[in-house]
Amino acid sequence: MSAVDAAAELAAAGVATVYEAGGRVGLLDEDFEPVLPGAKVAGPARIALCGQDDNRAVHEVMAHLRPGDVLVLTMPEPRPVALLGDLLATQAKVGGAAGVLVNASVRDVAELRELGLPVWTRWRRVRGATKDHRGSIDVPVTIGGTTIAPGDLVVLDDDGAMAVPAGAVDKTLEAVRARLEKEAGLRDRWLAGELSYDAYGMRAEDEKR
Repeated sequence: MSAVDAAAELAAAGVATVYEAGGRVGLLDEDFEPVLPGAKVAGPARIALCGQDDNRAVHEVMAHLRPGDVLVLTMPEPRPVALLGDLLATQAKVGGAAGVLVNASVRDVAELRELGLPVWTRWRRVRGATKDHRGSIDVPVTIGGTTIAPGDLVVLDDDGAMAVPAGAVDKTLEAVRARLEKEAGLRDRWLAGELSYDAYGMRAEDEKR
């Protein structure tokens, strides 16, 4: 399977399913808010590790962007400083970014929505960044307890964000497919009126106590 097809399948499955199927690892355990609710995205990480409160590296990473990438923008200490606004987002969209994860703030939210590029952010704040520190491009970063390396698949939807190591994509896809099949069967049973309280044996356990 191509990387593009794998990303599309993980995006369709969604963050919660990929997280559970993958053994409950890879969660970016922070509150990320989608600027475009309902968007579901996955793609290889293209990383900008900015200097503190600085977005010079975001400008640089646009020169390395490839279609289908998910831009991951962060800094040593995440703070509500705007690393992304509509002008940089325009460059990201033209460059073919599948989405953008901002472990800081965004601004120009109305314009970002109009642009239609899926963006997830920790904060909405107009506080501006400097452009004095080069930062680093395509280096591993840790966000919400999970380390993301360049090329790892980042999955984003209304539930938040997670990362799948590049070497674990095939194994994760197999687990995701199995989980989706299992969930489909359970959903049919619940629609027919069966209760998980009974099916999982919890009622029997509780009544013994």
